[in-house]
Amino acid sequence: MKKPLLIKTVAATALGLSVIGGLAATATANVDGPAATTATAVEASSKKPKADAVTETDVLSAETAMKAAQAALKEAEKQGQRVTIAIVDRSGATRLIVAGDEAGPQTEDSAVRKAFTAVSFGRATSGLAEGATGDAPNISDIPGTLFLAGGVPVAVDDLAIAGIGVGGAPSGDIDEAIANAGLAAIAGDLK
Repeated sequence: MKKPLLIKTVAATALGLSVIGGLAATATANVDGPAATTATAVEASSKKPKADAVTETDVLSAETAMKAAQAALKEAEKQGQRVTIAIVDRSGATRLIVAGDEAGPQTEDSAVRKAFTAVSFGRATSGLAEGATGDAPNISDIPGTLFLAGGVPVAVDDLAIAGIGVGGAPSGDIDEAIANAGLAAIAGDLK
């Protein structure tokens, strides 16, 4: 007897299972037979949530994220910079990291934190440094943020849905120019 395969969220819709609240029901399928859903999945798929109780969030497709990262990497290579490019979604989850050849080990953390900061505040990180100074508690105390130039938000209908962060160039202005090259490559796809 062959072991059943566990089918994750990505495949749930292919089996006709409902995706509710961003989570899909889990199903199992035997290698030899049709998919069998759990009782919970069947119950969940028959209930419809109230329209005002559920929101949808736009997320960059993997293809679009790759397109942005490739354009940013091409710009970095053109400028002779050894950087890492990170793209995070609206929730701050890392969607993609591309480390250029010879990028230093610190560049990944820098790129992710800049992307996170850009999407969190919906602004380029270069414009946020003013609020991150002084002796009193300020925005720089928020965990995971980095208020150095090099992070830009990706917006759809004036809402930041992702952030592109670049770390590793000797200047944040260079990092930000590289991030903006990635953003420019996908700008037409977001309309």
